[in-house]
Amino acid sequence: MSRIVVLGGGESGAGTAVLAQQKGFDVFLSDMGTLKEEYKELLNQYHIPYEEGGHSTEKILNADEIVKSPGIPDKAPLVKAAAAKGIPIISELEFAARYTQAKLICITGSNGKTTTTSLIYYMLKEAGLNVGLGGNIGKSFALQVALEHYDYYVLEISSFQLDGMYQFKADIAILCNITPDHLDRYDYKLENYAASKFRVTQNMGPDEHFIYCADDPVTLQEMPKHNIHAHCIPFSIEKKLKEGGYLEDQIIHTQPMEDIEMNIENLALKGKHNIYNSMAAAITAELLYIKKESIRKSLATFVNIEHRLEPVISVGGVLFINDSKATNVNSTWYALESMQNPTVWIVGGTDKGNDYSSLLELVKQKVKAIVCLGVDNKKIHEAFKDIVPIIVDTQSAEAAVQTSYKFAQKGDTVLLSPCCASFDLFKNYEDRGKQFKAAVRKL
Repeated sequence: MSRIVVLGGGESGAGTAVLAQQKGFDVFLSDMGTLKEEYKELLNQYHIPYEEGGHSTEKILNADEIVKSPGIPDKAPLVKAAAAKGIPIISELEFAARYTQAKLICITGSNGKTTTTSLIYYMLKEAGLNVGLGGNIGKSFALQVALEHYDYYVLEISSFQLDGMYQFKADIAILCNITPDHLDRYDYKLENYAASKFRVTQNMGPDEHFIYCADDPVTLQEMPKHNIHAHCIPFSIEKKLKEGGYLEDQIIHTQPMEDIEMNIENLALKGKHNIYNSMAAAITAELLYIKKESIRKSLATFVNIEHRLEPVISVGGVLFINDSKATNVNSTWYALESMQNPTVWIVGGTDKGNDYSSLLELVKQKVKAIVCLGVDNKKIHEAFKDIVPIIVDTQSAEAAVQTSYKFAQKGDTVLLSPCCASFDLFKNYEDRGKQFKAAVRKL
C-alpha cells in the first residue's frame, strides 16, 4: 500500500487526507501548529492518524508522496529534506484532479481572481449546471472529489498551489493579470512569480481555452516565453478585438462565439477592474454554452464577495468600506481608483516587499488622511509623508476606526484597503475585515 503524507491540516490538508484514505492509501497528516476542532473531527471520523504541534521526521520521510499545504514554503527544512530524498511533493489540486473527470475552470492572477471565480461559479449555478467551488476559496477541492459528484469545478488557484502542480490540466484557464505580489517566495524576481502563474496553462491542448487580459503589460511580456498550446482568447477595455471581450462606448462585447452586449451601467460589479472580471466570466460562460440571457442576468444580479470593496454602513454621513482582501499594492490601486469622495485610508500590516510609488498620484488626488494599522509602519510614513498632511499609527481595528472617524467629515469615505498581509495583528484578512466591521458598528 502506498504511503501518502499530508503536510498541513487546514481545509486543504484535511480534505486531501480523506480523499487519499478513500482511494486506499496509507495516510498520515502532520501539522506544525494546532488543528481546528472541525478538522480533527473530520480526521477522527475517517480514522486518519495525525499529529499537531510539530513534525515527526521519521513518520514523514518514509512517504511515497507528500501533499503539501500551499502555505508551507519550499525552503522549509522538512520540505528540503523530503526533496533531497526524491519524494515527490505535490499540491492538493494536483492530487485531487487525478480522481475526477469533471471539467476544470481554473482562475489565477494577482488581483480579481476571487471575484472572477465567485462570479463564474454563480453564473454556472444560475444556469443549472452541477458545479463545485474550490481551490483557494470555498470547500477543499479534494474533499469535494471524495464526497460530491460535480460535473464542473470552478477553482481559484494561487501561485503557491500552481508550484505543486505537474500533470494537472485545466479545461478553461483564466489569467486575470500579473502584478508584483508574494515576491518574497520568488527570490524577489517578478519573472519567477509570472512563470508560476503561467503554469495554469501547462498540459493544455488546442481543445482547451486560455483567457487572458490583453491590457496587462506583464502578461503580454511573459506570454511568448511559455509554450501555450491552448486556444488563446484575450479581453480588453482599451482596444477592440476580433475575438474575445472588449469595451466600446460603455458597452461590453464578448464574442468567442456570438456577441453578448451589455451596458456597464447594468453590471452588478462597479469599477474598471470589475469590467475585466465580468468580461472574463462572460467569455467562460459562453465557452460552456450558457445562454446569453442567463449570462446577462448573472452579470446584473451577482453580489460581490465579503471583504472586497464591501460597503459596511454610513455613520454620520461617513461611508465605511471594507476592502480587507486587498493585500497588495495593485488591489489597493483599484480600490483608491474607484473612490469618488475625499477618503481617509486605513493601510498597513505585514509588508511583502511593497513598492508604493504607483499609488502616489491617486493618494495625492483622493486621500486626506492615512491611518496606519500595523506593527511597523515606517515604510508607509516614508512613502506618503510629502503628500498626505496627516499620517497616524494604530494597532487595533477599533483604534483605526475611531481615529479615521475623527478625521472624516460628512460626505467622506473611510476605506480599509491595507495593501499588506494581515498576520502581524490578525489571524487572516477575514479576521481583519470582521474586526473592522464590528468596530464600525460600535461607533
